[in-house]
Amino acid sequence: MYAPAFNRVDDEDVARRMVADAGAGELVTVGPDGYPVATLLPVLWSGDRVRAHLARANPHWQLVDEDSPALLVVTGPQAYVSPSWYASKAEHGRVVPTWNYTTVHLTGRVRVHDDVEWLRDLVSDLTSSHEGGREAPWAVTDAPAAYVEGQLRGIVGVELVVERVEAKAKLSQNRSEADRAGVVEGLRAEGTAGPGEVADLMRLHPRG
Repeated sequence: MYAPAFNRVDDEDVARRMVADAGAGELVTVGPDGYPVATLLPVLWSGDRVRAHLARANPHWQLVDEDSPALLVVTGPQAYVSPSWYASKAEHGRVVPTWNYTTVHLTGRVRVHDDVEWLRDLVSDLTSSHEGGREAPWAVTDAPAAYVEGQLRGIVGVELVVERVEAKAKLSQNRSEADRAGVVEGLRAEGTAGPGEVADLMRLHPRG
C-alpha cells in the first residue's frame, strides 16, 4: 500500500479498531487462471487470524488453494474533499480536489474450513460482536437448532493467517490547520453519514 508518512497508521491497535468499526472487508485471492477474485465478507480479526465465511454457492472458495496468498481490504469512511473548502483557495488558488479515506490491508495466507463446529463458533462470535451492545441481543441459539444446522450447511469458512498489516488514514494531515478546519466544516455541511464520519476521524488524526 502506498502511504506517505503522515498518512501511515503504525499502531496495530488502531488498525484493529479500524477493521472492527468497518466490520467487513473484500477478500481478494488469485484463481487458477491468474485473475483476481474478490468477495465482501463480514470479518473478525483476533490474534493473527481473520475469520469469515462465504455462501457455499459462491465459487470463490473452490478457487482457493490451501495456504495460498490473499489480501483482505477493509475500507472505512470516505468522502470527496472540495478545494473550495480550503482557506488557502482565497490566498493563492493553488488547490485541487482530493479524496479522504481510511483503509487497512491485511496480507497473508488463506485456508478454507468446512467443519460445522468451526463455522458454528464463527457465526456465534460474529453475532455476539454485532449484537452485544443491543438492548435485547439476538443469539444463534435463539433460532431452532435444526434451522441453524441447515444454515451452517450453506456456508464455508475462510481463515486468513495475517503476515502483514498496513493501515492508512488519508485525512488532510498535510494541510494547514485553517484548511483542515474548512474541510471539517464542509464535510459536516454535506449532511450525510460518510462525510460526517470522515470529519469526526479528522479530529482523531491531527496534522502531520
